[in-house]
Amino acid sequence: MDTQNCFHCGLDIVKEAEILFDAKTFCCAGCKTVYEIFSLNDLTSYYDFEKSPGATPQEIKGKYDFLENENIVAKLLEFQEDTTAIVSLSIPHIHCSSCIWILENLQRLQKGISNSQVNFPEKKVRIIYNSNEVSLSEIVQLLCSIGYEPYISLENYETTKAKTDRSLTYKLGVAFFCFGNIMLLSFPEYFEVKEFWLDNYKPFFRWLIFALSLPSFLYSASGYYVSAYKSIKSGMLNIDIPIALGIVVFFIRSTVDIVMDYGSGFFDSLTGLVFFMLLGKMFQIKTYSFLSFERDFKSYFPVAVTRINTDASEESVAVYDIQKGDRLLIRNQELIPVDGILISENATIDYSFVTGEAIPINKKSGDKVFAGGKQIGEVIEMEVLFSVSQSYLTQLWSNDVFQKNVEQKHKNITDSISRYFTPILLLIAFVGFAYWIFKDANTAFNVFTAVLIVACPCALALTAPFTLGNVLRIVGKQKFYLKNALVIEQLAKVDTIVFDKTGTITTNKKSNISYEGEPLSEANLIRIKSVLRASNHPLSRMLYDFLPDVGKVKISDFEEITGKGIQAKVVGNFIRIGSAAFAGNSEENSGLQTSVHIQINGEYYGKYIFKNEYREGLEQLFNSLKSKYEIKVLSGDNAGEKAALGQLLPKSTELVFNQKPEQKLEFIRQLQESGKNVMMVGDGLNDAGALAQSNVGISISENVNVFSPACDAILEASQFEKLDYFLKFSKKAMLVIKMSFGLSLLYNVVGLTFAVTGKLEPLVAAIIMPLSTVTIVSFVTLMSNYYARKLIKVRS
Repeated sequence: MDTQNCFHCGLDIVKEAEILFDAKTFCCAGCKTVYEIFSLNDLTSYYDFEKSPGATPQEIKGKYDFLENENIVAKLLEFQEDTTAIVSLSIPHIHCSSCIWILENLQRLQKGISNSQVNFPEKKVRIIYNSNEVSLSEIVQLLCSIGYEPYISLENYETTKAKTDRSLTYKLGVAFFCFGNIMLLSFPEYFEVKEFWLDNYKPFFRWLIFALSLPSFLYSASGYYVSAYKSIKSGMLNIDIPIALGIVVFFIRSTVDIVMDYGSGFFDSLTGLVFFMLLGKMFQIKTYSFLSFERDFKSYFPVAVTRINTDASEESVAVYDIQKGDRLLIRNQELIPVDGILISENATIDYSFVTGEAIPINKKSGDKVFAGGKQIGEVIEMEVLFSVSQSYLTQLWSNDVFQKNVEQKHKNITDSISRYFTPILLLIAFVGFAYWIFKDANTAFNVFTAVLIVACPCALALTAPFTLGNVLRIVGKQKFYLKNALVIEQLAKVDTIVFDKTGTITTNKKSNISYEGEPLSEANLIRIKSVLRASNHPLSRMLYDFLPDVGKVKISDFEEITGKGIQAKVVGNFIRIGSAAFAGNSEENSGLQTSVHIQINGEYYGKYIFKNEYREGLEQLFNSLKSKYEIKVLSGDNAGEKAALGQLLPKSTELVFNQKPEQKLEFIRQLQESGKNVMMVGDGLNDAGALAQSNVGISISENVNVFSPACDAILEASQFEKLDYFLKFSKKAMLVIKMSFGLSLLYNVVGLTFAVTGKLEPLVAAIIMPLSTVTIVSFVTLMSNYYARKLIKVRS
């Protein structure tokens, strides 16, 4: 019977069973329905990415009726607030660019879905939807109807994960079994044991070896055939094409040898080749997994949250030390690090970090608050339901809503080399074969196979990710936490560094504070300290710690006005704390000193004068940076400390005072327009806009839970003086990448030279290929560790 392929899923169609629609053929009504859905919603571009990329939709009937149960749905959701809900679903069928494209366009298929993001390596889709307009059950049924049925396990929904794919382990085991036994059965052939290797036994053992090679050839090596087929089908040549071709040629040549009685063939080499290639692939996957684990484990944000102890005292604790049942204090603009129950009467939470929607949500006592929300307004208290999920905070930090659109050039280098590598490799293999076939047929086949196997760009492709992955791990141990590997490349390009002053080059741990003005009563001190308690500004924190612990009272209508100050009502009294103009002191000379002014019920009382303490090692840091970078200091404060800074910092440093947040952002933009590659170092509060605008934004963290996804890196304040070390190390990391590129290319040139001249056996090539991967990984690890230690010694 004549057959053809289904337009949607690519399966064979029996002529009598085909369904014609829109001049296209489909294997079943399900595939036709999916095509109709895409066509009606103008989504037929799905088929442009890959021919027949879909899966046949399965009949689900009542399979997902349990999703009508709100209690079950609540446990499956990772976020649910007001009308916004977020769910992450495992989709095993995700396999190509078409899958990603259609799953990230679900909002065009279903009203109520606002956004969907695909995590391709984990085969998951994260969907944000309006629970008033669409239910989780409807979303799951939509996914099923277009051939992307999710995997949902109710038995362990709290830690739901797709089943671990062990296929590579099984294939490696089968390949090892076949390789070992074939080698054992080939010993008489190797040593020409004539007493045993009689004519009666020779055919039997050769066909037994042939039979043992089949599982390795058909099953263990199947991944290479599938990958090569998909690559050819999509019109893109990947490295699996020459590998698959080499294996097939090896098998055919060996089979012909046995059938024609030319010899025993090369089944030992063939199965050894498959085994060692799979072993190399396993090594690569395991090493990637290790680096990923190191990255997750070491990427704890150097932030803390205020915990209220049983004796009502407050202490700052690391976020990963928070336990269920703890009571936390969350100030204005602080990130809620864990799910919990609100204890305070009310709160206003901004969940834009989670959902991308900036509309604040009002909560009342007893309501559940979710990790990732940002408190807006007065200080609140909450009780912890679950200990902190560091991976969840990492997910927030890497949310696409807050990503900068920067081209990843190191990936482009690797991709462009790999793109040209395969056709050149095939050309060399065929030319080598054509040259040797007229001299020696055995050598010709060996040359052809060895060339295809030895010249693998795997080592080339691993260079950048392994180097940058190891650098992430090294700097993470030194409390410099980068959002992703691309930040390292950007750091290496920086030529201009802009520092914020307050909270960045000054420390909020130490400051000499004095008061000038009308005496403050104990009642007013309590009111002032209660208002300061809700603020996270460095000066507010310093003043809060400086004032005596005279008690706390409830505040209301708290508001923090960026660049001006804070205000709130305290037991009927209206308090303003901030700049001179904000507190109503028009006579203040703004150029004399750093100060915080107090106004109570419209009456100006006085000011607290700050003599800032600068961070240890500041002068040494700036002196080491001045020769290679343009250095600028921006401050929202007045120019009172200009003279002191002028003596402390290099003369070439530009000092700019009285800068509002929007002026800082504009300052960065103007530098970039003049061709500068700018790194901004700020405290993550008033500097959020400037951090986001800069090429690299680094937030200095003391011990407060203010976390801005706008930044590219978080540097613990104690490591501030190491900033020059991190910049130098980023340049060395890029040098290691270039060196390892050169090493990988040298390996390929030498390997091809030996292969083309017939001096390299295919089995040896198969062993060398994974060894090249081990060599590159070892080289980049050793070199990056070497430069890390060397630069530390130079600093000391």
